[in-house]
Amino acid sequence: MKNSKNPILIVVAFFSIYVIWGSTYLLNKIAVTELPPFMLAGMRFLMASVLIFIIAKIIGLKLSITKVQLKNTTIAGFLFLTFGNGVVVWALKYVDSSFAALQVSAQPLIVLLMMRFLEGKKIQAMSIIGVFLGIIGIFLLVSQKGMITKEGMTMGMVMIFVCMLSWGYGSLFVTKADLPSNFFVNTGYQMLTGGSMLLIGSLAFGESWSNPIDWSLKVQLSMAGLIIFGSIVAFTSFNYLLKTVSPEKVATSNYVNPIIAMLLGWYFLNEPITVQSVIAAFILLSGVYFINTKKKMVMYARFKRQKTV
Repeated sequence: MKNSKNPILIVVAFFSIYVIWGSTYLLNKIAVTELPPFMLAGMRFLMASVLIFIIAKIIGLKLSITKVQLKNTTIAGFLFLTFGNGVVVWALKYVDSSFAALQVSAQPLIVLLMMRFLEGKKIQAMSIIGVFLGIIGIFLLVSQKGMITKEGMTMGMVMIFVCMLSWGYGSLFVTKADLPSNFFVNTGYQMLTGGSMLLIGSLAFGESWSNPIDWSLKVQLSMAGLIIFGSIVAFTSFNYLLKTVSPEKVATSNYVNPIIAMLLGWYFLNEPITVQSVIAAFILLSGVYFINTKKKMVMYARFKRQKTV
């Protein structure tokens, strides 16, 4: 793979991680207006896992894993998908998709701070600047007039932050855990376990399930997009790029995804883009840039590979 640098495939792959991953916030926002969040996320990941296993079987990949690897993929599936993604989908009932994308873009800041306080890693000068800018950006984002007064907005923001902590801890966990060596199989098991736990949670919370045939066309299309493009195509593109270009280039999706999400939310859902949001986005993403410099992107690349938003 390292030598097969097909320019067309690289362009298509970058389009996938830029636009498709940026659009998942919009797709989730559309779907969650009609479907209960945990059922929605659970069905998405469970169906994606089935497709991944079918593809893996067709191309001859071994699906067998050890008990330890199954345990670790279950833990990762919970941290990244069951809690990390499922609760964000729930929060989208109350928070604009563009707002959620901008808040989540601060994830490298959370990972960096966790590395400092949980693992004792030293924060370099450039990263300290990034943390400072990130805090300012987040403050400007969440302190806008009218934001806090929206019903459920505060709780949505708090829960997204808690999800970021879950993703951050998960990103540290997977770097040390014994997981299936093949990324495709690894993701399949994480989606299988994470999606199953989401459906169990859906039943526990008493969510009302419905037949996909009864969903509106826009929700059916959104779910199909999340399963096929958001969970499989974009993820495969991401891992292809990790083998063909530098991690720093792949990590530019951290800066593009929120912008795509803002534009799509504004165009399709009439979500407002305020001047303060634009300023907050610029400062926040500048902070992410400073954090991601000096070849620290391997950690964040591993994190995002597991996230598969």
